Amino acid sequence: MKNIALACAFGLGLSVPSAHAASAPPLSEVKVLKVESPACGFEDVSAQQAQTRCDHSGPHIKVYVLEVGIGHQPNVTLDGFEVDGTRSPVCAFDNGNLNDCSSGARRTVGYLYIFDLKGKQEGTFSFSNVSINAPGNRMSTQLYIK
Repeated sequence: MKNIALACAFGLGLSVPSAHAASAPPLSEVKVLKVESPACGFEDVSAQQAQTRCDHSGPHIKVYVLEVGIGHQPNVTLDGFEVDGTRSPVCAFDNGNLNDCSSGARRTVGYLYIFDLKGKQEGTFSFSNVSINAPGNRMSTQLYIK
């Protein structure tokens, strides 16, 4: 199941600047990649997009978040209520292209998170995390899901 989700996230147009990494790269980017629901399928989320274009209301909404770099204190909410999810490593090939780590990629450069809103139907989704190493910065993103 995890590999299917990674394939969907990467296969549906993931484009991220290459990350040149040491063993634990600091956070350099977090962003919502996609929102998935039975009503709308996969909706790509562009940079600076404040809300979904499609009305995803209904059960089984999932939110895909890319974290470039390594964080260690994720905080994820929908209208202030904690949201559970899964995390899968994202790796880089020698040429900088990102993919799931089972496909022969060389090094972990971040994580793909998949959050299931479990019946919550709309609201402001927020994700933040703190870099595991210097500079110890906090990065965040949010999106209103309608």
